[in-house]
Amino acid sequence: MAKEKQVILVPDFLTVRQLAELIDAGPIEVMKKLISNGIMASINQQIDYDTAAIVIEDMGYEAQSASAAQQQAEREARAETAQTWRKIYSKEKAGSLKARPPIVTILGHVDHGKTTLLDTIRKTRVAEGEAGGITQHIGAYKVMHNDRAITFLDTPGHEAFTAMRARGAQGADIAILVVAADDGVMPTTREALNHARAANVPIVVALTKTDKRNANPERVKQELADLGLTPQDWDGDTFVVPVSAVQGEGIDDLLEAIALTADEHDIVANASGTLYGTVLEARMDKSRGVIATLLVLNGTLKTGDTVIAGSAYGRVKAMYDEKGKILKTAGPSTPVAVLGLHDMPEAGDTVEIASNDKEARATVETRRSPAAQVALRSAVTLEDLFRQVKEGEAKELLLILKVDVQGSLQPIVDSLTQLAEQNREGIKPRLLSAEVGNISESDVMLASASGAIILGFNVEADTSAKRSSDSRGVEIRFYSIIYKLLEDIELALNGMLEPVYADKTIGTAEVRQIFKISKIGTIAGCMVREGEARRNAKARVRRGTQVLATNNSVASLKRVNDDVREVRTGFECGIGLSDFDAYEVGDMIEFYISERVN
Repeated sequence: MAKEKQVILVPDFLTVRQLAELIDAGPIEVMKKLISNGIMASINQQIDYDTAAIVIEDMGYEAQSASAAQQQAEREARAETAQTWRKIYSKEKAGSLKARPPIVTILGHVDHGKTTLLDTIRKTRVAEGEAGGITQHIGAYKVMHNDRAITFLDTPGHEAFTAMRARGAQGADIAILVVAADDGVMPTTREALNHARAANVPIVVALTKTDKRNANPERVKQELADLGLTPQDWDGDTFVVPVSAVQGEGIDDLLEAIALTADEHDIVANASGTLYGTVLEARMDKSRGVIATLLVLNGTLKTGDTVIAGSAYGRVKAMYDEKGKILKTAGPSTPVAVLGLHDMPEAGDTVEIASNDKEARATVETRRSPAAQVALRSAVTLEDLFRQVKEGEAKELLLILKVDVQGSLQPIVDSLTQLAEQNREGIKPRLLSAEVGNISESDVMLASASGAIILGFNVEADTSAKRSSDSRGVEIRFYSIIYKLLEDIELALNGMLEPVYADKTIGTAEVRQIFKISKIGTIAGCMVREGEARRNAKARVRRGTQVLATNNSVASLKRVNDDVREVRTGFECGIGLSDFDAYEVGDMIEFYISERVN
């Protein structure tokens, strides 16, 4: 029996002396091996990995790239943390999991042919062996390739993909990145790639519009390689499949690439296990009520089951596939249109089974509670990151970086990479995206779906991004000094960062009259000039440029004779403050709250 060779981990570059130490040999002996292979090198001269590997193989060892091994370990660690939805399968009994059809989504630039590609696949593949065509649109469909089923999500675009992930849904098993052979990689292409990588799904590239006269596939492949998607015909590991959706060319090759990619990954489910799925879309039909498209991921959905879909529930009265055919059961990776839900669920809501209507109703009421809604919106912050690390909930600090100019980007990226290398044992920062430009709503969606924090260097957030970050609980931190940005990240990694708060004025009221009421005290009759007067806010009193009182709580806020929580611009009210009663007509009462700014 042949003896197994010892594996030697080799850096990308090292000196002849360092190579000799790695394999426990003399430098002269190593130099002789190099000379015999036509390479002249001194003892302190650097050689690359490929050259070192020749010597190592000649000496009876097996060479392995240290950087490649580290990248593989990082990929495996990300797979453990990024695809948290896979935990549903870990609850199933060993041996009960069987291969299921892969679920595929299509991402890419808006004009590169995503919808045309989907239409071509659907028209040429869905109807095979079936009488008639599709009778209704349900947001997903199955195609057959060499007797294997593949499920396509008919909602192209990384926005829809990430919106589902933001609500805890799977999204997809495989992402098809569509790139036009005439245009090449566009900013939206890179954005879509970031979203797919953040979801940790394998990527297959569909090179569309190859029939155009100005198509340049080799140039596009170089652009893809620069992004880390090296084609297989360039000795990489990414399927780059040329297709012409209009002419129907390359579709078989694309489906084969999807099947091969699925074989390399553990895409499994237990058809007899606990039901788990996701909502793809929902609409209201005048005659049939709520029609929800559900995608089953584990277990089997049956007519008559009581299901919970986010904050909606109901008993499944009927199920239809994409051809309008009535189904009694739906197994893993099967999309179905379902009748019977009482309310409209949202795309990305998780689907579970309940034993009866009473249990389902109780679960939904709990989810609709204010506390539950706040919990849904709460995302990771730098301050609570260290707690998550100690409790084993987080292994990486996921970051999205937006900077003003290209010259600022690389120094920050390099510094964050150094931080990751220094923090080998603890939590590491990882950049999901590093781009030039203002913070957009797409950045917020990516952060929300991934549990990431957005760092802005000399940039602003768009109005839609601000609104979305507030509603989703995504933290955006702004910086104008690089060392302050890096200092905050380092402190966060060590659990030492403290939150910073600032006062935010929410309203101003002008004192118009003063009332002295026995047993109550002095009340200021006011008109709210701007914003709102709020009962739970703090207040300060200004007389011209002089501040008479600050940090006073609002003891009473009345509108006519009623106690109220707030009074808006243009309305009169009576205001009483704690520990202050020396009002004069013309005084301004400012209402403010303490708000975290970093």
